[in-house]
Amino acid sequence: MSQMLAVVILILILFIGDFIAVRTKAWVPSIFVCAVLFLAGYWTFFPQDIVALAGVPPVVATLMMYLLITNMGTLLSVQELKNQWKTIVIAISGILGIIAVLFAVGTFIFGYQTIVVAIPPLVGGVVSALIMSEGAKEAGLASLSVFAIVIYVMQGFAGYPITSIVLKKEGKKLLESYRKSGGSALKQQQLAKAEMAAASEAGTAAPELKLFKRMPEKYNTDFFKLLRLAIVAFLAYQVSAWLAPVVSVSPFVICLLFGVIAKSAGFLEKQVLQKANAFGFAIMALMLFIFDGLKQATPSMMLQIIWPLVGTIVIGVIGMYIFSFIAGKMLGVSKHMAFAVSLTALYGFPADYIITNEVIKSLTEDEEEREMLTSHMLPPMLVGGFITVTIVSVVLAGFFVSLL
Repeated sequence: MSQMLAVVILILILFIGDFIAVRTKAWVPSIFVCAVLFLAGYWTFFPQDIVALAGVPPVVATLMMYLLITNMGTLLSVQELKNQWKTIVIAISGILGIIAVLFAVGTFIFGYQTIVVAIPPLVGGVVSALIMSEGAKEAGLASLSVFAIVIYVMQGFAGYPITSIVLKKEGKKLLESYRKSGGSALKQQQLAKAEMAAASEAGTAAPELKLFKRMPEKYNTDFFKLLRLAIVAFLAYQVSAWLAPVVSVSPFVICLLFGVIAKSAGFLEKQVLQKANAFGFAIMALMLFIFDGLKQATPSMMLQIIWPLVGTIVIGVIGMYIFSFIAGKMLGVSKHMAFAVSLTALYGFPADYIITNEVIKSLTEDEEEREMLTSHMLPPMLVGGFITVTIVSVVLAGFFVSLL
């Protein structure tokens, strides 16, 4: 198979996944569609090295991970996180619930190593799945290496319908209260929140690149953006290497931290990889490398991991509900909203945005009511997904991979 034919086939698979996800409004995740097509390919006519043949060997995927995770750090706004502190506490409580119940119950059913590999991809996204998959492979655990990817692929099927159900219950309760009060109480709350947000934005308005504010914009080329991003990622790697004799810290965790620091210091702009027009290619390379891990999966291996797959997801979701319910009670957040926020760990953005909007559209045709529901439900859902999938899961994966 030629390189360009391999590229065309692989990108076609990614597009088919996106197309079906859009057509089904994310009820059938693109990740699942792509995984099924990759498995079908590997079990029929794909060469085992099709991803490397297309130009994405492991060394390129590792580079993309460094750049993407550092880029993730630039998304963090301290002010936004302060405004949504209750959401953050609930989201982290849900993750603690997954960890506590899976270790307490799941370890006895599925074994310690299975639970260690399962937790980061279950509460995270592509990066944490890849970290655990590679860690399991290096530890000689071939079936668990595949398991890390499969649990990442399948977790959304538990998250999507449950989130939709609890958000509908929350939305109906809000609409009932809104209609009874004529909308006055909730409108006042929205107005107060909007004023606070405007005040905080006015107080923090400053040039993004404080360290380069005197530099003419024409010199801030795509290559200069990528250079600065690469420097931050390199420093993160170097610090991880320096710390290695004392304590083992994943370089990816430090990349995330350094991305936040570099953005706050004005060395990197927000979403620098997108602004350098390189984000799409980086994600494509990383997704292809994730699916490359499925080449080890045989039909018998897939049958072998079905039981731990279903079991860990069910037990994890139960733990998530218990802990988010307790946190919600303590913070005065409804059990439905608290559970929905914690469930964002199972899929993250953009599914959290899509599901919330679909629920709102299904509940009312009135624009004012839709605005009210959006202002109440969307911000915590987005922050919850960001905290769990982007930050906590990467930190967890960096720690859990050392336990294998």
